[in-house]
Amino acid sequence: MTAAEPSDVRHIIVDTDTGIDDALALLYLAGRDDAEISAITSVYGNTPVEDAVANIARVLKIAGLDDTLVARGAAGPINGEPRIAGHVHGGDGLGDLYSEKLAPKNLSPLSSAELLVELARSRPGYYDLLPIGPLTNVGLALEIEPQLLTLFRSTVIMGGSGPFPPLGTVQMVDANIHNDAEAAARVFAAPRTNLVMVGVNVTAGTIVDEVAVQALHRAGTEWGTFSAEILEAYMDFYQFSWGRRVSPAHDGLAAALLVQPEWITSSLSGPVNITTDGFATRAHLLRTHEGLPVSWPVTPAPDTKVVLDVDRQAFLADFVSVLAGLGRA
Repeated sequence: MTAAEPSDVRHIIVDTDTGIDDALALLYLAGRDDAEISAITSVYGNTPVEDAVANIARVLKIAGLDDTLVARGAAGPINGEPRIAGHVHGGDGLGDLYSEKLAPKNLSPLSSAELLVELARSRPGYYDLLPIGPLTNVGLALEIEPQLLTLFRSTVIMGGSGPFPPLGTVQMVDANIHNDAEAAARVFAAPRTNLVMVGVNVTAGTIVDEVAVQALHRAGTEWGTFSAEILEAYMDFYQFSWGRRVSPAHDGLAAALLVQPEWITSSLSGPVNITTDGFATRAHLLRTHEGLPVSWPVTPAPDTKVVLDVDRQAFLADFVSVLAGLGRA
């Protein structure tokens, strides 16, 4: 493997509600030579924000990146009370597998929103932003700096539901949007350089299966064992969706597409709005599955690149190899 040239390295700020798939996304980025985790900002969601911070510290310790800058962020949405997904990720966000809570060695005195603004202003066009939790921190940062997303090289969001699905199709819950609709509306309406939406329309079908977990166990590495153990906890929940011990690679896929955009095999660009049917709140590209306009007036917004399909085979092979501690596939 040839090391990435400095000009090819993505300098990434990850905004995360560090549950199981978030932890895997962080470890995956840490294992790629074309990615540098420049800072990690925490937020509530999969787990309370205090546990999100502790889980960041655990991943950084495993990855040997203890000096990475970390910030504590929002404990709840801009409006309303937080929804915490303990039934999915365990009470601590990592399947309740670890009794000791760790603390980051390099915790910023700034809040997550403040740190996002400070870093973006310090080097416009240098950092990529990867929000993989509720968009609360980014929404709050936009209050401070309305041009925030124009200061990043790119912003890749794990969230959204793509265009509207075929008639009669039910989609997976889009928790990152559902947990803070106001923040999401601010983000999709904001000026930007390059905004990419990696939604549940594509992540739900990108599956880490039983064979992958066994490969992680067999690797015999600290990375592989950690990844396999937390994936098994994730599968404790997802087995009731498909009758098998598998799980979607939600956040890991978004992380991979930031550094490897050629794995995007199909996409559309257009305005994204926040919608609700009274049960679920989603971010949708404003067109039907057939490519027709939606049946109600839309709120104008800049174009977002909405991912429709990816090279799953290439991604999953690389994802498992890196998480096993074996390097790129």
